[in-house]
Amino acid sequence: MSRAAEALGPGGAVSQVLPHFHPRSAQQAMAEAVEDAIADSKVLVCEAGTGTGKTFAYLVPAVLSGKRILISTGTKHLQDQLYQRDLPTLRKALGRPVRVALLKGRANYLCWHRLGASAERRLDRRAMGERLVVHQWAGQTQVGDIAELSRLPESAAVWPSVTSTADNCLGTQCHYYDDCFVLKARRRALEADVVVVNHHLLFADLALREGGFGELLPSVDAVVLDEAHQVPAIATQFFGESVSTRQLGHLVADTLDAQAAQAPDALDIAALGARVNEASEQLRGAAGPPDQRLAWRTVARRLEREIETLDEALGVFSEACVSLSERGPTLASCAERSRAARAKLRGLWHSDDDEGVLWLETHRRSVTWHWSPLEIGPQLKAHLQSEARAWIFTSATLSVAGTCAHFAERAGLPHYDELCLPSPFDFETQCLGYLPKQLPEPRAADFHERLAEAVLPVIKAAGGRTFLLFTSYRGMAACLERLRSVLDYPLLVQGDMPRAELLNQFRRLGNAVLFGTSSFWQGVDVQGEALSCVIIDKLPFEPPGVPVLAARMEKMRREGQDPFSGHQVPQAVIALKQGIGRLIRGESDRGVLVFGDIRLLERPYGAVFIDSMPSMEITRRLADVEAFFLQTGVSA
Repeated sequence: MSRAAEALGPGGAVSQVLPHFHPRSAQQAMAEAVEDAIADSKVLVCEAGTGTGKTFAYLVPAVLSGKRILISTGTKHLQDQLYQRDLPTLRKALGRPVRVALLKGRANYLCWHRLGASAERRLDRRAMGERLVVHQWAGQTQVGDIAELSRLPESAAVWPSVTSTADNCLGTQCHYYDDCFVLKARRRALEADVVVVNHHLLFADLALREGGFGELLPSVDAVVLDEAHQVPAIATQFFGESVSTRQLGHLVADTLDAQAAQAPDALDIAALGARVNEASEQLRGAAGPPDQRLAWRTVARRLEREIETLDEALGVFSEACVSLSERGPTLASCAERSRAARAKLRGLWHSDDDEGVLWLETHRRSVTWHWSPLEIGPQLKAHLQSEARAWIFTSATLSVAGTCAHFAERAGLPHYDELCLPSPFDFETQCLGYLPKQLPEPRAADFHERLAEAVLPVIKAAGGRTFLLFTSYRGMAACLERLRSVLDYPLLVQGDMPRAELLNQFRRLGNAVLFGTSSFWQGVDVQGEALSCVIIDKLPFEPPGVPVLAARMEKMRREGQDPFSGHQVPQAVIALKQGIGRLIRGESDRGVLVFGDIRLLERPYGAVFIDSMPSMEITRRLADVEAFFLQTGVSA
């Protein structure tokens, strides 16, 4: 037995520190596999079902290895948990004084330069109050991590004006360079044995290294990626390109602030900046409703006039910025940003290749151009093979019908060890699946109205305590309209308040019904009877009209592959497993999973979904559901 497995075993080092710790054979098996991968610099893909204890299964061998380890998570919440709770506990349990560092993206740290510059900017009363809170905290913080300031939400309007981006950072030209919180965090990371980051920072660094701009993260012996099912989507984002009219607005605002301080006589720059903003607004209006994702080739001709206007306005503005670049470092930075923004936009507007797709995303007040690669495997493969180090990919949802081959192919893993560990929870007794009778196919016009009627008695049998998870906002709105007037339980709806607050209210109320879309399918942990039923409206196939997916499917067809079975089904399976994973979070949890999609039983590919789910009975009878709730004592 390996050292890591022994430490997690009966009477092991971990049980000496955690009195309620229970050894699990699956956790020990994973720890042994991770220890082996770190020792031999191998690639390991490990699916660890809910309840395996995968966090300790990779942290224990990481701490014991004596090597430099980088751990990347899918969320900042898990990142903070590892750094603040789990690693200190294991450092004590294992008697290893390893140095641990937490490193986040620059937007998570206070910027002294932008804090000072923001004092000159006129703000509304609310933003002024937020800025005062930040100023008070700035005099006390040692690390500058904005997460320390819990009084302000992450969405507070003040944060963009007091934090930096790669675009507006002045680098060595900044007066506060030696006191920069970002640089201090990086120095701590360079000196640490274990560095905790998140996927966005990891892939931003990989993309920067690919572009020759340097290395943000320290060189390490092993990289562990938790919540690795997110890797292909995040890598696609960072190995691509994007520019938004919102960024152009920030550029104009930063330039005018710098002009007021460094070149107050250059008043014409304000009028030129206004032209850029006006052109951006005209383009936004012409692009159509918000929340669209449009292939650029389908809208470029329609927006040709607005594009020419924006290009001309940005060109004149850029020339004016260049003429002021000698007046101060911030103006010099803005001049370089304006030239780079125009060059990138021109490059995107005329990009046309078989390796990626250019698409337009519309927001309420802005638009964003994205160029996304159709495959990220080649880039990831190059990084995997560039240096001899271990790579460990782990998540509760990596396999499809018992194999991780789909994930490995997308992530560019030519050679890897695979380990699939099922959840130790007894789904056959803890969980019942239910697919109501007489539901139409999801494409039916009245599908969500019929679904609402079918799940109403289930929600009542559960005494509220239900998540309704939808694949679209439209479906959520249709069910909410039908159920709002007939449910006597507290209703919580995504968008009414921040996600964390919704979840806190759900736990506190104890009998609430929560309506949510994609952000509630993963990363949500509600243990106990507060959550006793999860209802999933449809199999979560990504809409085929989404530009990146449509282009990827077309490429697969050209190469003689079946995009439905080769890509859409596996991706939907992994997403469905994430939704299912919200229900059973502990050994004593009991509950019902309701599936609203009859394709699960009536289409041949439905077997792939069922084979990929935890083993459970799936009934078509409402009476079985009501009996289950009565037998488990969950029913109200």
